Amino acid sequence: MRIADVESYPIRVPGASPPFVWRDGLLGSPPDGEAAVLRICTDEGVEGIAMAPRRGSAVILADVLDRFLRKELVGQDPLQREWLWHRMWELDRTEELPLYLLGLVDTALWDLAGRLADRPTWQMLGGFRTSIPAYASTVTYSSVEEYLDIADQALELGYPAIKLHAWGDARRDARLSVALREHVGDAIPLMFDGSAGFDLPDAIYLGHALSDADYLWYEEPIREFSITAYKRLSDAVAVPLLVAETSDGAHMNSADFIQAGAATFGVRASTQLRGGFTGAMRTAHLADAYRLRAEVHGPEIPNRHLCMAISNTTYYESLVMGNPISRESGIDAQGLVHAPTGPGVALPAGLDYPPALQRFVDKETLTPPKA
Repeated sequence: MRIADVESYPIRVPGASPPFVWRDGLLGSPPDGEAAVLRICTDEGVEGIAMAPRRGSAVILADVLDRFLRKELVGQDPLQREWLWHRMWELDRTEELPLYLLGLVDTALWDLAGRLADRPTWQMLGGFRTSIPAYASTVTYSSVEEYLDIADQALELGYPAIKLHAWGDARRDARLSVALREHVGDAIPLMFDGSAGFDLPDAIYLGHALSDADYLWYEEPIREFSITAYKRLSDAVAVPLLVAETSDGAHMNSADFIQAGAATFGVRASTQLRGGFTGAMRTAHLADAYRLRAEVHGPEIPNRHLCMAISNTTYYESLVMGNPISRESGIDAQGLVHAPTGPGVALPAGLDYPPALQRFVDKETLTPPKA
């Protein structure tokens, strides 16, 4: 079997309704825009697909395919995923590909493998579980009072844990974090995502508050350019650190965070930012060797597959937005996400796909991508 053609499709993705915001200094929810779907076709009729949900990715993917990627892939054996993963990183040396494109070919090849075997991709990766709890990952709200209301709604909907995205002001965020702990009590796991909003002194200040409030993890408080800064943070605070979400290099970069002692809870894994399924699984196995967690970042169907395949992950991340909030499609009343059952990975439902992609659309969930 050989790759016969590689195609890209622009897919219109609507903006969030209502729109939402992140911390001060970051752009909020993206408006309507074009995401991209990559389709790999073989001479035996087996195909694989993957979606890059970021707005603007359609133009970039089409350009990359036309300039060099199509000729790199056509004629290759689609089951030699390790070789093709290596080639993507070689191409990145001169092309400086966006992180979310580095793993797109790999994700499509794992989808193809699942369709060839008529099995869901999480089983091809090596299944570990068939369900996992989902935590409510908030957008940024206007006041402490609104956050407490959102927390009440999330618990009512069955979410067993809550992660805050706050304002990016260390003292204000600390007050919110303590207020939330006092509001929900000691039994509810809480996490805090700094969205890289702090320098080291402010990250330490907030970290002490999170330690005192018994937060499960403290995620990406500083831009991930300085591992030394993260090491100093880990030395200064007791709250465990979850790191290496957006840093380049997949497991290679994650290894440096771990070796430095900066990943005291664990590292992030995802298909979008860790080099597809192959990079995410390498990251998870690396973390497991040090008895650390590899927490899967973000919603979307590929990450549901990762959650079922990675032994050392704790939760599925479910974004909640607006007020009132609603439970993400595919999460049950007990807050559990269940393993996908269809072959391969699938495209998210609810979007306007061309006829050539309709057979790949997921039949189990209804929500379009949220990021």
